[in-house]
Amino acid sequence: MATLRQARGTPYPDVLEAAAACERAGADGITVHLREDRRHIQDADVYALRKALRVRLNLEMAVARDIVAVALSVRPDEVCLVPERRRELTTEGGLNTASNRAALARTVARLREAGIVVSLFIEPEAESIRAAADTGAECVELHTGAFCDAASPASAAPRLRRLVKAARLAHGRGLTVNAGHGINLANLPGILRLPHLDTLNIGHSIVARAVFTGLEQAVREMRAGMDAYAGGEA
Repeated sequence: MATLRQARGTPYPDVLEAAAACERAGADGITVHLREDRRHIQDADVYALRKALRVRLNLEMAVARDIVAVALSVRPDEVCLVPERRRELTTEGGLNTASNRAALARTVARLREAGIVVSLFIEPEAESIRAAADTGAECVELHTGAFCDAASPASAAPRLRRLVKAARLAHGRGLTVNAGHGINLANLPGILRLPHLDTLNIGHSIVARAVFTGLEQAVREMRAGMDAYAGGEA
């Protein structure tokens, strides 16, 4: 919604109106990504949502000084630390937790001291999960893009097994297991085979569907699909 708004520099579509529609349709939370280049969500959006939302606010953010300052000021319910490159269309991969463990740990500590739940967006790899646990983060969000973008069932199967294994490992390390990136109604049944899932963060496919059905209906459809979750690996 913010991308569409910023494309023309108009005051619409209204991010608060969109969030309210998602709440009415049964969304459990609202996720926004405050990027360093402010290409879509703006600082003012984050502050306004914090005041208006009745559901949880999840702030996706890079480990950048000014963004951390906004998070500490706004105090969303949760932040998800993500990698960020200026020219990417969307977040293209997980954090390199193993190589940036110390820096991540310092940021995680500051955010947790402010009462914010911290998640790390990572690839479904054992080393990344172990390093994420070492930073003090409470959650990981497994990057589901490789599975969701698979061109065939044959290529999807090993990617799904990798996600399942990662979810088990993260849960075993005491981490809450979230997942996101590229999830839509077609690949959702596969995602629901992951064990120990707490939260799915889904944005683009819902907005794309909303072009044809309206936003509330698009959220209801996705929420209904998620309600089929029975613990994974069925």
